[in-house]
Amino acid sequence: MNRTPNFDRLREHQANERTFLAWLRTSIALIGFGFAIARFGLFLRQLESAVTGHNIDSHSAINSQNLGLGLAILGIVLIAFSLWRYNQIFRQIENSDYQPSRLMVWLTAGIVMILGVLTIPFVLWRQPSVPKQPSSSKSAAARQNSLLSDDLAQKIERKNI
Repeated sequence: MNRTPNFDRLREHQANERTFLAWLRTSIALIGFGFAIARFGLFLRQLESAVTGHNIDSHSAINSQNLGLGLAILGIVLIAFSLWRYNQIFRQIENSDYQPSRLMVWLTAGIVMILGVLTIPFVLWRQPSVPKQPSSSKSAAARQNSLLSDDLAQKIERKNI
C-alpha cells in the first residue's frame, strides 16, 4: 500500500504541537516567576530584619510568599489545561472537525491581567521603617559581638592578674 502523506494534516499536527509547547513555556515561566517572587520577598524580609534588628512577621494573606505560590499553582494548572487542549485539537484534526476556540486565549489573558493588577501594590508598597530606639543604635549582631568582645577582654584581664 502506497500511502501519500497528507501534508496539510501534518502541518496542522505540527502547529498543534508548537502551540502546546508555547503554552508549556508560558507555564514554566509562571512557575519560575512564582518561585522568584516568593524567594525575593523572603530575602527582603531577612534583609530588613538584619538592618533593623527586629523580626518582621508578615501575617497578611496578601504577601510575596502567597503570590509566588499562586503563580506556581497557576503554572501547574495551565500545564494540565494546555495538555487537555492539545488532545482535544489532536482529535479534531484526526476527525477533520477542527473548531477554533478563543476561550483559552481570553481566559489566560484575563488571568494574567488580573495577576498583573494584583502585583502593582507590591511594587508601590513600602513598609514603614521601624523607629530606632536610643539604646538600640547598634544592630543585634553588633551588640552580640560587643558583648563577646567584653567577655573575652574580661577573661584575658583575669589571666593577667
